[in-house]
Amino acid sequence: MKKLESRDDIEFLVNAFYDKVSKDEKIGFFFNDVAKVDWSHHLPKMYSFWESLLFGEASYKGNPMAMHFPINEKVAIEKDHFAHWIRLWTETVEENFTGELAEAAIHKASNIANLMAYKMEVARRLR
Repeated sequence: MKKLESRDDIEFLVNAFYDKVSKDEKIGFFFNDVAKVDWSHHLPKMYSFWESLLFGEASYKGNPMAMHFPINEKVAIEKDHFAHWIRLWTETVEENFTGELAEAAIHKASNIANLMAYKMEVARRLR
């Protein structure tokens, strides 16, 4: 196993992860049917997002939280959906990488998923 240490590694990780997600029965429909994600647009944003989080590069421009609210209005994104997302992410990281930044990727993703799950739940209550 190799250490997570470059933009190329992030691209590999993100591609492997979203390949799983797009085929996943529990959460794939959010991406394919509800959001109708254009992968050629989404994946480069995710490369930059993770590069910014893990390497401190200021390559990501956007608001990931804001992008999820319209989806949550169409179909509730529940806590168990985020838990499943983090399981797939963790599995993908652990299958391919080791080291401090791999662990950071899992930790940061878990924090993001928990925060997003909370905010999506609050948004549904306020509707």
